[in-house]
Amino acid sequence: MKQSYHKLLNEIKSIFLSGLFTILPLTLTLILFKASFNLIRGWISPISRIEPKFLRNVAYSEFILVILFIFIIGIILKFFVLKRLIHFIEEKFFYKVPLLRSVYSGIKQLVHALTQQDQLSFNKVVLVEFPTPGTYSIGFLTGEFLSVIPSQESIIHYNVFIPTTPNPTTGFFVIVPKEKFSEIDLSRQEAMAIIISGGIIKPDRFNKV
Repeated sequence: MKQSYHKLLNEIKSIFLSGLFTILPLTLTLILFKASFNLIRGWISPISRIEPKFLRNVAYSEFILVILFIFIIGIILKFFVLKRLIHFIEEKFFYKVPLLRSVYSGIKQLVHALTQQDQLSFNKVVLVEFPTPGTYSIGFLTGEFLSVIPSQESIIHYNVFIPTTPNPTTGFFVIVPKEKFSEIDLSRQEAMAIIISGGIIKPDRFNKV
């Protein structure tokens, strides 16, 4: 009787945990999405004060206005001369303020590197022996080092940017020889997803069937 009782409890526990672990990823995703949604809504809430009256009764109308505004900016940038104006503002304001200059310039270059397919991009994803021997981090190879390292003139060194978790806009810049890193089969988007999630998210193609 006692054995049957424990068996029943274990079965109930197994069923409960199975259900819990099934809905947990969806629940956490919805919670994260809602928190991010509310945070963004708080940022753009001042827009509701200037939106047209006919939109004030529309739910989340501020998001509609922001999306339209982004599209308009994109169209103007693509077909008109707003890009020159933005460059002018950058040169005359953003790059003149010491602290603002370093933050703005760093973020702009990082976004450019992650979204463009040119020589300034993070062209290869690598695994770097960092920060200690035997410990590895995901990094982005950005090219060869500009000059030789003293006493190691015959060895080619490479520039590697190692983003931090969960904020990839900050990180470490390291200069390492070839034997200190190895290329891995990840795209930039897959690598960034792994870094931002702290390793929780991984590409579907690596999941075992």
